[in-house]
This record gives sequence, C-alpha cells and structure tokens, in this order.
Amino acid sequence: MGDDAVGPRDVAGHTHATRRMAALDIARGMAIVAMIVYHTAWNLSFLGLSAVDIRDSTLWTGFARAIAASFLALTGIGLVLAHRRGFDAPAFGRRLARIAGGALLVTAGTYLVFPGSFVFFGILHAIAVFSLLALPALRLPVAIVIALALAIFALPWLWRSEAFSSPWLVWLGLGTREPVTNDFVPLFPWFGMVLAGIAFARLAGLGDIPAATAAPVSRPGKALAWAGRRSLAIYLLHQPILFGALWLLALAIQPAPDPEARGFLSACRAECRATGGEVLSCQALCRCAVEGLKAEGLWAQALAGQLDTAGRLRLDAISHACAADSAAR
Repeated sequence: MGDDAVGPRDVAGHTHATRRMAALDIARGMAIVAMIVYHTAWNLSFLGLSAVDIRDSTLWTGFARAIAASFLALTGIGLVLAHRRGFDAPAFGRRLARIAGGALLVTAGTYLVFPGSFVFFGILHAIAVFSLLALPALRLPVAIVIALALAIFALPWLWRSEAFSSPWLVWLGLGTREPVTNDFVPLFPWFGMVLAGIAFARLAGLGDIPAATAAPVSRPGKALAWAGRRSLAIYLLHQPILFGALWLLALAIQPAPDPEARGFLSACRAECRATGGEVLSCQALCRCAVEGLKAEGLWAQALAGQLDTAGRLRLDAISHACAADSAAR
C-alpha cells in the first residue's frame, strides 16, 4: 500500500513512474475493492444481518487469504519498481512511516472496539515489517529469492513449536495455537508472498523502464488506479465507516426489547463486560439469552427469580449456548 517513488520525466512530460505504475495502481485498486467486499460481508455476519457466518465458510476464508496474498505480492513488486535505480532511503522511510503509523491506528482502534480480539499483527503490520526484511532480496540473485520464498512457505507445514505460541513470538507464525485476533498475517508463510512478488518483478524485467505504458483511459481503469494510489487511506477509513453504518442499521431493524427486559439486559451486559467481554458481543449474547428463556417458557420465572432446579439448569445451558454462538462470531 502507498505510493512508490517517482522517476524522471519522459519526453512527453509524464514521469516514467507514472506511466509504468498504472498497471500496479489498477491491481492495488482491484485488491482494495475485493477487501471492501470481504469486510462488508464480515460486518453483516458479525452484526447478525446475514445468515452466513463467513468465519466458517471455506469460500470466504479463501477469498480473504487471496486478498492478503495479493497485497503482499504487490508490495514486493512495488519495492522492485520503487528502487529500480538504487535504494531510495528517504522515500522508503516516508512510506514505512505512513504504513507503520496506519498499523498503530488499526491496533488502537480495534482494541477499543474488540479488546478481546484486537489486531496486533495484521496486514499493515506485516507490510511494514516485511518491507524492511525484503530489502536484501532486491539485490540477491533471483534463484536465492525464489528458494527463500519456497522455504518460508513450507516451514509452517513442516515444523511448529509451542514456544512460538508466546505473545512475543506468535507473530512469526510457527506456534501451535492460533491467536485470538480479527486479522493475523504472520511472517511464516506470508513473507513468502512478498519475496514471490520481488522474484516475479525481477524475472519479468519490471525494473527496466518500459518503452511505453499508457495510463488507463477507461472510467473503471481510472477509478481503480485512483483507489490504488490511495490504498492506505482507503484501508484506514473504509472499515470504520462501513461498520458504523451497518451497526446503526442493525440497531434500527432489530426489535426493541420489551420494557420488562431492559433491566435484565442491562444487568446481563454489565456482568458480561465485567468478565472481559466486548461491547457488541455482550449485547448479542444477552439478547440471545432473553430469546432462549422465552422460547423455553422460562422468561416469567427468570424475571421473578422463581426458577426451580431444572429451570436453573436450562438457564445455564442457554447461557453456554449463547456464549458459544457469540464466540463463534
């Protein structure tokens, strides 16, 4: 994500970087559109506006991984193009600072909304770290870059250790347990995609200035290129806007609780939050508990505090089922 270095102007008055980067900008724009589609589906699922739980969907999971892979491969290609005339330290530093700052904003924002599953090493964190680690690959023989990429892809399938499940090492991707987070792009195997992008760009000769590469002339092409040049800003802004709008929609279309249920829901949410639950998850869990009690014919007894032993057992079962459903989301 982010703009690449701009080269000298050609005889037509356009920069070589502008002319040759059009295809890369369009590719970034396509990845941005795909990401917005995925996040829209995720939001609908999380907020209960869709019957499909995309976390349990092989198709949606594969789609998300393809989007991450495309961003990382484009990062590798972009590094080759940006530094084709030699390493431009100031430009690299500015780009790295923008991406790292964006990553910190994502961590802070998700911690406020999802404290139990905040993003600590997502796609922006990965791009920042992987860009630094990939710098030697810009000069290494391509065969070695390809070999390194293959080794990084393969290692998580061949060897893992519980020691790498610790909070300080889990970002390497070699642990035996998946961390609880809404976006996780560990070093192994994902750094391999950046190296693959570098190898592709170098084998394809993309580091050489082309004879002619026209800028997009169609409206869709121009729109995608525009989005690709602003991929970082769009990434940071689109999800708060999407999630906020759909959250308001969910509040508007969900039936208001019965007056008698308000006290129960308030107490339930407070108890849930006291145990470390997230605001939106606690809200869904408590609504689920009310619906379960009503479906079991236990609502009146629960409000009056008159549940017998069997009723209390059923209440426990309903609570556990609701908690499991909330955790699955």
